Amino acid sequence: MQSGSESRILSRIHTPQDVQQLSMKELEDLAGELRNEIIQTVACTGGHLAPSLGVVELTLALLSVFDPTRDKIVWDVGHQTYAYKILTRGLEVFRTLRQFGGLSGFPRPAESPFDHFGVGHSSTSISAALGMAVARDLSEEQHKVLAVIGDGSMTAGLAYEGLNQSGDLDRDLVVILNDNEMSISKNVGALSSFFSRKLSDQRFIRFKEDLKTWLKQVPRIGDELVNYARRSEESLKSFFTPGMLFEAFKFNYMGPINGHNLQQLTEVLKQARSLQGPVLVHTLTTKGRGYPPAEQNPTSFHGIGCFEPSSGQRLRSSGSSRPAYSAVFGQTLLSLAEQDPTIVAITAAMPEGTGLGDFKDRFPERFFDVGICEQHAVTFAAGLAMQGYRPVVSIYSTFLQRAYDQIVHDVCLQNLPVTFCLDRSGLVGEDGATHHGAFDLTYLRHVPNMTLMAPADEQELQSMLCTALELPGPAGIRYPRGAGPGSELLEQPEPLPVGRGELVIEGESVLVVALGSCLQPALEAAQRLEAETGRKIGLFNPRFVVPLPETQLCELLPGYSSLLLVEENVLAGGFGSAVLEFLAREDLLAGLRVSRLGLPDAFVEHGSPSELRRLVGIDAEGILARLRQLLPASRVS
Repeated sequence: MQSGSESRILSRIHTPQDVQQLSMKELEDLAGELRNEIIQTVACTGGHLAPSLGVVELTLALLSVFDPTRDKIVWDVGHQTYAYKILTRGLEVFRTLRQFGGLSGFPRPAESPFDHFGVGHSSTSISAALGMAVARDLSEEQHKVLAVIGDGSMTAGLAYEGLNQSGDLDRDLVVILNDNEMSISKNVGALSSFFSRKLSDQRFIRFKEDLKTWLKQVPRIGDELVNYARRSEESLKSFFTPGMLFEAFKFNYMGPINGHNLQQLTEVLKQARSLQGPVLVHTLTTKGRGYPPAEQNPTSFHGIGCFEPSSGQRLRSSGSSRPAYSAVFGQTLLSLAEQDPTIVAITAAMPEGTGLGDFKDRFPERFFDVGICEQHAVTFAAGLAMQGYRPVVSIYSTFLQRAYDQIVHDVCLQNLPVTFCLDRSGLVGEDGATHHGAFDLTYLRHVPNMTLMAPADEQELQSMLCTALELPGPAGIRYPRGAGPGSELLEQPEPLPVGRGELVIEGESVLVVALGSCLQPALEAAQRLEAETGRKIGLFNPRFVVPLPETQLCELLPGYSSLLLVEENVLAGGFGSAVLEFLAREDLLAGLRVSRLGLPDAFVEHGSPSELRRLVGIDAEGILARLRQLLPASRVS
C-alpha cells in the first residue's frame, strides 16, 4: 500500500481542472493513488469506504469531461464523494474527514463551491438537478447539469418522480446511474453496452428523426409505420438492455458500461455531453473496488469505524463493549416474535444497522426490507396492522422524517397498532447534521393517538417494546446510537404502566427531569453536585413523552423551587415544551423557576457524540453547570 508521500500524480492536482490535463495512463495511475488515500484516511477517521472506492474512475471521468466551476454535479446521498472531495479540496483538508471542525462526510455547498447541492438523505439528486437545469434555461445559460445516483437510491419513489418530470420537460440533463448491485453477466453486459451506445449515437439519432419524418409522409399508413419502427427499436433495446424502463421516461439510455474502464467512461460521457434532452448513463461498478476486504464484504465496509489498512480488521474501540441499543432491540424483538406470530419486522434498507439481522434469518417470511422507501414502509405497515398483525417499523430517526404524512394519515388517523422504533435518535456523531435524530419528539408528540417513549437504559427499551406491542394504537420508541449504561438484560421483560415515570433521587430545591439518554449524565451531575455542596437535588425519569406522567409531576413539583428539563431533541416543540404546556394548563408555573437543556435552534455539526453533547451542554459537565446556577447561591459551598 502506498504512503501519502508517494502520491506522485495527486500532488500535481491543485484544482479540479488539472484532471483534464492528464493522459489516460496518468488518470489510471491517479485512480490507484486516490484509492490509497481514501483507504488510509478512512482507516483513521471512519467513514463510507466501499461506496467511494467504487466510483473513483467515474469521478475522474466526470472531471475529465465536465468542469465543476460551471457544470453542476449533484451527488445522491453523498457517501460516494471521497475521491471528488480529494480532487476539489486537496489532501490535507480531506484528512480532516468527519472530525470535529473538519471536513463533512457529505457534499456541503458551505464548504466548497464545487459542492453544488447539500445532501445526506438519498434519492434527491434527479429532482434537484432538474430544478437546476430549469433554472439554467430560465437564465439562458449554457452549462451542463448532472445527477449521480446509486442503484440503491433508485428504489425510492422520489427518484422516479424526478425521472418522470425530467422526461416530460425534455431539458438537457445527464443522469448517471452507478449500479453496483444488479446482476448482469459479462457477456450480456458487453453486448447490451454495444447496442445501447450505437442506438444513442448522434448520427443514429439524426437518422431516426429523418426516418420518422419520411415515414410520416407515406399516405394513409405513415403513422402506423412510425409506431412500428419505434416498437421495433424499443424491442431491440429491451431484449438486450435494461434501458426500456428509462426510455419509457423519455430518457436517451446509454449503457450499461464498465464503470472502471476510464477510456470507455470518458468516451460515453463526452457523447452524453453532446446530446440534447435527458440522458441516462448506466455504469456498472464494484463496491470497495481495489481493496479486497471491502470487495469481499461491501456491507461491512459501507460505513465503517477505524480499521487496520493492511488487513481490514476493525480496531477495537476504547469505548464500551456493551451491546448497542440496536442489538438489544433486535434481540428482544426476536424473543417476542418467538411467542407472537403476528409480529412483523419492517426496515428501509437497514437490516443490519437497525439490529434486525437475526430476525431476518429466523423469520424471513415475517421480515421485510422495503429498500429506501420510508413512506411505503409506514403505509405497508398500516395495511398489515389493519389485518390484525403487529408491525414493528425500525428506521433511523432522521429517515423516518420522510414518512411524516404516512404516520399521520395512514397510521395515527386510523389508530392502527404500528410500533415505530426510532434508532439513532439524538446526536449520532460524525455523519453530522443530515443524520442527527434531532426532531423526532417534535414531529411525533403532537400527532393524536401516538404513545411516545424514550428508554434510559437497556431494560427500559425491552419493557417499552413489550408495552408498545400491547397497546391498541400506534407507539414510538426513540433510542440513541451506541451502547446504553449497561443494565442487565431481562429474560422476560414486562410492559410498563403507561404514562408513569420513576423517581430516581428524592431531593430538594431543584428537580431535574431528564429524558432517555440524558438520565445518566444527569445522574452523574447530581452526584457530583452533592459531593461539591452536600445538597441532594431531585431526579425524575419520565419514560413517557406522550402521555406525560402528569400525576407524578403534580405530586413532585410542590417540593421544589426550580425545575430543570433535559432532552436530546431540539428544544422547539420537544419534551420540555410538552412539560411547559402542561404546567401552564394546570397553572403550576407560579413561583417555579424553569430551565431547559436540549439541542439548539440550529443544525449541529459533525463530530464525536461526546464532543457534540459537550458543545450543546447536555453532558454531565453541562448539566452540572446549569445546576450550579439554579441552586440558591447562599447554599453553594
